[in-house]
Amino acid sequence: MKLLFTLCCLFIGILTGCVAEEQQAIIVRLLVDGTEQIYQNAEPITVDQFLREVRVELSSLDRVNPERWTQIFDQMVITVVRVTESESCEDEILPFRRQTRLVEGLLPGEERIGQAGTNGIERVCYRLTIENGAPRDRIEISRVAVQSPQDEIIFVGPTTELEPVSIIGTLAYISNNNAWLMRGSSTRKRPLTTTSDLDNRVFSLTADGKGLLIARRNSADANSFNQLWLIPDTIANIPDILPLIPRDVRHADWVIGSNDKISYSTAEPQASPPGWRAFNDLWLMTINPSTGEQIRVEEILPINSGGLYGWWGTEYKWSPDGTKLAWIRADSVGLVNLEERQLGTPLTTYAVLNPLGDWSWRTTISWSWDSRLILTTVHGLPVGNELPETSPVFNVAAISTDGNYVTNLVERAGVWSTPRFSPQINTDSEFPTGYIAYLQARKWEESISGEYDLIIADRDGSNARVLFPPTGQAGLTAQQFAQDFTWSPDGRQIALIYLGNLWLIDIQTGAQYQLTQDGSASKPVWTQ
Repeated sequence: MKLLFTLCCLFIGILTGCVAEEQQAIIVRLLVDGTEQIYQNAEPITVDQFLREVRVELSSLDRVNPERWTQIFDQMVITVVRVTESESCEDEILPFRRQTRLVEGLLPGEERIGQAGTNGIERVCYRLTIENGAPRDRIEISRVAVQSPQDEIIFVGPTTELEPVSIIGTLAYISNNNAWLMRGSSTRKRPLTTTSDLDNRVFSLTADGKGLLIARRNSADANSFNQLWLIPDTIANIPDILPLIPRDVRHADWVIGSNDKISYSTAEPQASPPGWRAFNDLWLMTINPSTGEQIRVEEILPINSGGLYGWWGTEYKWSPDGTKLAWIRADSVGLVNLEERQLGTPLTTYAVLNPLGDWSWRTTISWSWDSRLILTTVHGLPVGNELPETSPVFNVAAISTDGNYVTNLVERAGVWSTPRFSPQINTDSEFPTGYIAYLQARKWEESISGEYDLIIADRDGSNARVLFPPTGQAGLTAQQFAQDFTWSPDGRQIALIYLGNLWLIDIQTGAQYQLTQDGSASKPVWTQ
């Protein structure tokens, strides 16, 4: 019995020793917050559980090695890296660039500062990562221009001489945001303004070439984008430039046959593109043509929505006899009822063009010399499954002002075809003649951004031929004011913009003459 008791005690002792050996503490070293601490743990748990037990709080950025899901083991070393992030911004200099620009009116090779250069400022922001108090990674997170640099512009006189060309009547145009004029010869071109602040919205000559309407930017007034001005005598050696009352003018033109009546439409400036919201109104102003003094103002059309895409604005165009006024909206063309002072029934309608951008297309109007026909571009029907407003088809059409017919003269000419009747030719003949000119897209399905050729044709669109540019040369583009072309008063020449310069083309011989060299010409207008 005593022996049995002894064996039992010995067996219990062995079991107790095994249990003690199985429950031997796990030694863990913890490196955190600059200190090293040693812990004993009775059972194998995960690193995450261990850290919670020893009350180590972790942020979302802190790193733990080994991973939190790892099971602890004897003599394990757990390292906690405290991670914080901060952001800082610095201003960096954006150096201005120097550019030279050919400007006519200077001596060959002469240089003159046109605009002083100023550096810009760019704010660069960084995210800085700090590990256990020591900075590590610095990552750029944004770069924003606080102030844009202003290029230094040096005006340089052209060194190449152009062939002199005779000019019939008065040919005016805009170059480097100044008004220029040629009369008699291309060698006698001269600037009418030197302030470089024309905004291209208004540029209209009287029929005798003496009075010129312009719009100048209001840089000193943030609440107004332009003002209407008058040059009463373009023939004067030093012409006067007189301010008129209208501001924020979207459209203005002389009433044809008059040198004292102006029609205009207004808008309000806005920060978002395109920079204005049109009122689609119409006013008739009578002025003293010598002093610019306002004599009378009449409202023809009140402020209105302007129809589809009306924020872009309604365009207007006077007939050669000064008795009719055409209106142009995004989807239609018609005549203003001047007696009842309202828009008349549209002469033609078409699907509005959705350009998928912050601009809106308006067709152009050209009147026949007898004021009976209108030549224009109309948006054609779809060629496939596309919606009507995305159709790539644009046709040249003739419209009778009595509303009797609309007929397509040229199919698929392009959105910028800008067809124009020539003045009457052979006026002494029993059968006076004339032509039409228009731009033909080289790829009609890509006419918004594609290249064009200038086409001359009979009034019915027959006998069409390419007049310019020569075969193999780059085409005209809307980005370079391709649609800015005009007939000479005698209908025998066309002035147009090609690669930024003003050119003159003889329609009979095809002779081509470059008239400017500075690459910044636009808005040619040509009268007697």
